Amino acid sequence: MPRATASPSSRNRRRKVLKLAKGYRGSRHRLLKTAKQAVDHSAKYAYRDRKVRKRDFRRLWIVRINAATRANGITYSRFMQGLKLANIDVNRKMLADIAATDEARFTQLVEIVKSKLEAAA
Repeated sequence: MPRATASPSSRNRRRKVLKLAKGYRGSRHRLLKTAKQAVDHSAKYAYRDRKVRKRDFRRLWIVRINAATRANGITYSRFMQGLKLANIDVNRKMLADIAATDEARFTQLVEIVKSKLEAAA
């Protein structure tokens, strides 16, 4: 009985790495060793940055809300405190969208918040 080689599976393994490295510059898409290193690096960055993207968007939303609240004469932290007091449960993504697209509605929210803060004080 002839000896079985590992060639089909090893070829597939190499082909898979090189396929993932498609589009990389220089030897990173040609040579197995450098392609493997590049693919490993990119996988680590992709995993890490999926988490970082969530942080970045939250920071962006907070900046937008803060700019809109200061234009209406109140700080971000007081605004968020007033929302809690008024039992208004709107997430930061929606608040940032309202602040950017519908100034009149955001101003109404700020007025509600201000009245709740004055009542609590």
